[in-house]
Amino acid sequence: MSDTFDIGLGNNFPEIREKADSDFISFWEQQAKNLHWFSPWERVLNWNPPFARWFEGGTINASYNALDVHQEQKSQKTAIFWEGENGDSKVLTYAELFESVKKLANVLVSLGVKKGDRVTIYLPMIPELPISMLACARIGATHTVIFSGFSATSIKDRVVDSHSKVIITADGGYRRGKVVPLKEIIDESISELDFIEHVLVVKRTNSEIQMNSVDSYYDELMEKSSAQHLAVSLESTHPLFILYTSGTTGKPKGVLHGTGGYLTHLYSTYKWAFDIKDSDVYFCTADIGWVTGHSYVVYAPLLHGATQVMYEGAPDFPDASRIWNILQKYHVSIFYTTPTALRMFMKFGDDIPNSFDLSKIRLLGSVGEPINPEVWRWYYRTIGKEKCPIIDTWWQTETGGMLISALPGIETIPLKPGSGTKPIPGIQMSVVDENGNDVKRGTKGYLIIRNQWPGMLQTLWGDDEKYKTVYWSKYENCYYPGDYALEDEDGYFWLLGRADDVLKVAGHRIGTAELESCIVSHTDVAESAVCGIADDVKGEVIISFVVLKQNTTKDTKSLESEIIQKIREDIGAIATPKEIHFVSKLPKTRSGKIMRRLLKAIASNEKIGDISTLEDGTAISEIQTAFDELQKSIKENSN
Repeated sequence: MSDTFDIGLGNNFPEIREKADSDFISFWEQQAKNLHWFSPWERVLNWNPPFARWFEGGTINASYNALDVHQEQKSQKTAIFWEGENGDSKVLTYAELFESVKKLANVLVSLGVKKGDRVTIYLPMIPELPISMLACARIGATHTVIFSGFSATSIKDRVVDSHSKVIITADGGYRRGKVVPLKEIIDESISELDFIEHVLVVKRTNSEIQMNSVDSYYDELMEKSSAQHLAVSLESTHPLFILYTSGTTGKPKGVLHGTGGYLTHLYSTYKWAFDIKDSDVYFCTADIGWVTGHSYVVYAPLLHGATQVMYEGAPDFPDASRIWNILQKYHVSIFYTTPTALRMFMKFGDDIPNSFDLSKIRLLGSVGEPINPEVWRWYYRTIGKEKCPIIDTWWQTETGGMLISALPGIETIPLKPGSGTKPIPGIQMSVVDENGNDVKRGTKGYLIIRNQWPGMLQTLWGDDEKYKTVYWSKYENCYYPGDYALEDEDGYFWLLGRADDVLKVAGHRIGTAELESCIVSHTDVAESAVCGIADDVKGEVIISFVVLKQNTTKDTKSLESEIIQKIREDIGAIATPKEIHFVSKLPKTRSGKIMRRLLKAIASNEKIGDISTLEDGTAISEIQTAFDELQKSIKENSN
């Protein structure tokens, strides 16, 4: 299916997989012993389908495992190198982070926050964000972080659903040189809610804001607070956080994660995937408002006492060199980012990254969506200088942590551009047909997970029935993530797009990811997104939107012919798009996800709907114009 890269980096501990395969419950029990528990568990797994309770009876605290355990050996070690978009920077040691978390824990207790209460956090990527999460975890409050790009309406929905009585926000945040008025947005979102008791406001931009009766300045409360606080002993199954994921319809789903199982999963996968060492400087570009930020910016690195970089702003602001500048400045050795970001960097060419010293990098990672093979090769060649393994990780908000990834910390296996490789130890995964029967290797189907794992969601907040319906109803006692996939002859998994994004053309199923990867493999293409629109004859036809690399000199007519020829050769004539639109940018959320529903809406002449999380609104108008012009041209040529 693809070329392979065997660069001989990593460890070799085959017994880890052998133990996991023979008894996954005992295996995870051994992994849990890497954490600090106040009291041991009575039962490793209580499985009452589809509800799993891991390490039942054991007591633990996430904040204690992230901070207290390191104070003897690593108190003066850097925990976070923080880089603000506007040029501000800050270095926090483990001792300083510990002190701030204890102070905020005392502040929250003084405001009446108790174990089990929910606290909403709406902050930019500043140190106060992980501090707020860890302070909540320390006292047993359940944090619910809202990405700082969400609108007032989206925030209100989440605050009402979680019934948070305390909100932590900032006067504003920086994004592409502008101030995002976070406090103003919070004021609008809670104006009709009578259960909000306190709003804590961090001074980030020193913007003029209105202070209401429920408002207090974060810094003023912290100054008066004691730095003495003992972490609360909590049940392993105690709700650590709710993280809302947007569905295509209806209200957002509140994914609920517990404590002991989630931490066990993160501690293990971070060690296996990143082969983390005390000397590493780790940089994950994910916003903490998303699950990657929760799992692999806040909790996993701190569980290991790692040093990491945290960056506030856009990856290409004030120019396309920003990220490489950060990697050089902090001597980053592990870099974890998204295929979307990589495609953007790739569009700017090799000269920019090649002008920076990236020699400290020893390991690269990808997260968020399947990585196009051509982008993988660019990442490997240009950023990794053909010496770094690439871990291409697949997982979801609901899974808590990685479920598919290469794992240099425990094994060396050949890497295939575009494949996440194999499931992590202890995961029993299959590709099946509509009826739940395993398909032959090399055949496309639906991804399922047949057993339980410690990082899995406990339920959807306040909606057990929806939890059963969404994840467990399609295949009996199997978790269905909603992804289309293929397992090749070597047992490597290839993610082909969301099952609801699978294009059905004249009875044939085509994954969006495989088609987009084919288009991106053309030497002049930087990015592509495809969608399907209804067709009376074929059921669905394909529309493709293509972003070209900056140095392209060919005319679009020639490029269109070449792209179509490539699709026919690599996938088949059935996958030929009805229309190809060349645009300078695709509509993306601030987290980097391409908003395919907007493309589909434009192509189907439907109402676009909410675009409050969109990074750049000009992308939409440009795509609409390109589409309209092509439609006009088709009409004129047919007359």
